[in-house]
Amino acid sequence: MNFFYLQYKRGGEKNKHKCLSCGVHLRSGRQRYCTPGCRQQLKQYLNRRTGLLVALNTRYATFYFTDLIIVLDILPYGANQIFSFMLARTPGNKPVADFCDMFQALGSLWWSEKNRTHKRYIASLQVLGRARRVGSELSRVIPKQVMLPAVRKKDMKMLRLEIADLGMNGLKSKIKTAYRCQAKKHHPDLGGNAAKFRNLQEAYEKMIHWAKNPSFFCLRGFPDKWHYEGSTNRWIQPASDVAKISAFDKL
Repeated sequence: MNFFYLQYKRGGEKNKHKCLSCGVHLRSGRQRYCTPGCRQQLKQYLNRRTGLLVALNTRYATFYFTDLIIVLDILPYGANQIFSFMLARTPGNKPVADFCDMFQALGSLWWSEKNRTHKRYIASLQVLGRARRVGSELSRVIPKQVMLPAVRKKDMKMLRLEIADLGMNGLKSKIKTAYRCQAKKHHPDLGGNAAKFRNLQEAYEKMIHWAKNPSFFCLRGFPDKWHYEGSTNRWIQPASDVAKISAFDKL
């Protein structure tokens, strides 16, 4: 399998509106996977095949694909360069099948060299030597970390608020203004729906409470790539909210 020196111009093709697990076209741009089962299947396959990454002393890795190729980028501990393996897609194969073929080939190479030399580090050097070194832009494999407000999306939707709005000064005033605007539409005395108005009232109260005592959760990952962390020896699915860079990413 001759994939180690495949030449490909990165960034030319995007998986826009395609399942991030199998690559099929999606009906809606809001979807990220065709089915939850498809996402779970790829995650299981990736996590069953982490032995090679451990052998290569991997600190971080990413996996992604286009219609033409699959890409595995690796950053070993102590390295300041990314090692990139690319494999041409097999017509009719799902990305996970090509990924397994890639890992099988690389794993066979590692074990062959390990059995020949009885040296693990030499086997790892042999495998990494087949990769393309693509520079020191480590942000390509080190997952971005953002702080996101611990609020309910449905509350923000009711008030027509965006995540970026929560990082502004005068947050309470903005929430109150948003509430008054929506109350004019949903108040029963003004012809609105009573149930929607109760939901709006609840959303307002929860957002005001959050504004008084802000809390956040940390999210790590990439919006369009699966990533691996050596500290946990686990693959993590793409995180859509990482793409929402807001005022909170500097907290």
